[in-house]
Amino acid sequence: MSLFKILGTRPTRILVVRPDRVGDVVLSTPIYHTLKISFPGSYVGALVSSYTAPLLMNNPFIDAVITDDPPKGGSERGNFWKKVAEIKTHRFDTSLLLLPTQRLAYMLFFSRIRRRVGVGHILYEVITLMDGVSRRKYNPLRHESDYVLDLARRIGARNIWTSPEIFIEGEEREQARKFLDRKGLATNGQIVLVHPGSGHSSPNWKVERYIELARLLSEAGPSVLVTGGGNEKDLELSFRQMYSRQVATSFGELTLRELASVISLVNLHISSSTGPMHIAGAVGTPTLSMFCPMDACSPKLWGPIGNESEIILPPQSFCEVKCPGDPHVCTFGDGNDGITVDAVFRAAMNFLKGREVLSEGIKQ
Repeated sequence: MSLFKILGTRPTRILVVRPDRVGDVVLSTPIYHTLKISFPGSYVGALVSSYTAPLLMNNPFIDAVITDDPPKGGSERGNFWKKVAEIKTHRFDTSLLLLPTQRLAYMLFFSRIRRRVGVGHILYEVITLMDGVSRRKYNPLRHESDYVLDLARRIGARNIWTSPEIFIEGEEREQARKFLDRKGLATNGQIVLVHPGSGHSSPNWKVERYIELARLLSEAGPSVLVTGGGNEKDLELSFRQMYSRQVATSFGELTLRELASVISLVNLHISSSTGPMHIAGAVGTPTLSMFCPMDACSPKLWGPIGNESEIILPPQSFCEVKCPGDPHVCTFGDGNDGITVDAVFRAAMNFLKGREVLSEGIKQ
């Protein structure tokens, strides 16, 4: 029986804990909306990293954002107790630990949050008397966002919101338009954003194939913006070696919030399974995404939601013969097999062709 059924009390001050990667944080945003509409008048907080916190700005379903960045050096003990003291000031009665770690489990315990729900039944969760929600070894396979919502269901949430949300304001979009103008991109035409990096978190093309895709797209008509992080300058250098007035690059120039604003304006986002793909889903930008069919990285688990999307998978014959067994090193093939450049290019052009909202240029 659930701890909450035993206690028989309604949660009123709830902390959601997810100091994780970009995609994970975006996919957790439906839980805030769910909690607010399931428990009217409740106070809902979010504990995330300082890097991903901007994604939660202007969210009307979040009352407080707490950031937590464990120190890489120095005194972890001092940082831990400072964070405990900060959490205590909010007087939370319930916490949902979406990312199970020993440090966070003890932090919530010492913050004197009476009701705590985690994922699974890990030893440190048992020691800290935390209620657990089992994922039953991902069988049957569901979407990560729905697994997250299981923790809200555990505390009695019944009005379930399923779409991820990032709230971009008008001024932010205007600044994004100016950025695109400075990049020389035609804001009265179609713009395709290509994001070649993935942080080695999922199968992905080699950069040469993204370069070929960008060339084909720009020659076919759409303007192309290639984005990446400041630590991916090698990718940017590879793209800059390809001359085209219609291909612009932006690596490390934009904050995460600014990137979300730019993504909200483009007509199509192309990438493998990566954080910016989920940002596109949350702001309603169509996505064309390359995925591996293995359960650990399947689109059933990690696909974009909340937007119009198309998934491209390698042919079954390719996976049966050439699967390396490790999705982190898979490149979807390097020749005319696997996921080819031509296949993605044709899918992108078919996606753009005849779309009324896109034929009018950049999204309004």
